[in-house]
Amino acid sequence: MRRLAPAAAAAAITALLLAGCTAGNDGASAPVVDMPAGEVAPEPGTTEGKVAEDAAGGSADLQLEDRSVITTGWVAITVEDPVASAEEAADLAERAGGRVDSRTETPGTDSQPPSASLTLRIPSDELDAVVDELRALGTVTSVSMNASDVTQQRQDLDARIEALTASVDRLQELLATATTVADLIAIESELTTRQAELDSLTQQRDWLVDQVDFSTITVELVTEEVARDPQPDDFWSGLVAGWKALVGFASWLGVAVGVMMPWLLAVLVTGAVIVLIVVLSTRLRRPRPDAASAATQTPAEAPRDESPQA
Repeated sequence: MRRLAPAAAAAAITALLLAGCTAGNDGASAPVVDMPAGEVAPEPGTTEGKVAEDAAGGSADLQLEDRSVITTGWVAITVEDPVASAEEAADLAERAGGRVDSRTETPGTDSQPPSASLTLRIPSDELDAVVDELRALGTVTSVSMNASDVTQQRQDLDARIEALTASVDRLQELLATATTVADLIAIESELTTRQAELDSLTQQRDWLVDQVDFSTITVELVTEEVARDPQPDDFWSGLVAGWKALVGFASWLGVAVGVMMPWLLAVLVTGAVIVLIVVLSTRLRRPRPDAASAATQTPAEAPRDESPQA
């Protein structure tokens, strides 16, 4: 405002001089000067400029806050006791205002190491803090995060729900004023259809809002024994990796042979019994040698009558 005051004073002095010149020139017309009609933009650094910048920043922040984003993630952590760490992870989610949707725990046995898996639903504004606390449980071996913007889908659902709600309200008003049975049946049928569609859209919107408000994080907790080894980057590490793979394959092959051995023995015994039965049945069906020789002999010839004929 202080900068505009000298300019206004100079303009007033100029107008007075022009008026004097016009009077001295026997009524000659003075040139008309068009003043700008638009508003003068506030200069940066002034009070007006700061107010405008704050307003622009506030509108940008409001647009960012109105975005609907679904965040999903996967975290793999190597810990000493997966079962105990799973309990700590569940406590972290509950303290942050979230919940546990699924939880699987496998205690350690002689044949397999312990492990645990959890699906956590974390409030979106607490996601970063919870992930940092999960990192403190052990050694993080893998982290994956994915964000999906569903703002347009949510706005579309809100608009359709609003339109259907207004339509249902109008149908209910018509239903209250209907005078004939035909009108009642037609209005009730249309009202039932609109109400079912409205309920379906409302459920979709509620599910979408829940996905936006609560991020989904899958946490895998394993021990050092089953954690992924780093990829070999030289000859000796490749040789060690190959030897481990060979030993693992030999161990797996031994287990497979041990599992199949009872079945192989059962198949061999069954086959031997079947062969024995076939051999015995074949021998029983074969004719005896004495009976065969007796059957092949020809009967004795009858004695000839050698008496003289009369």
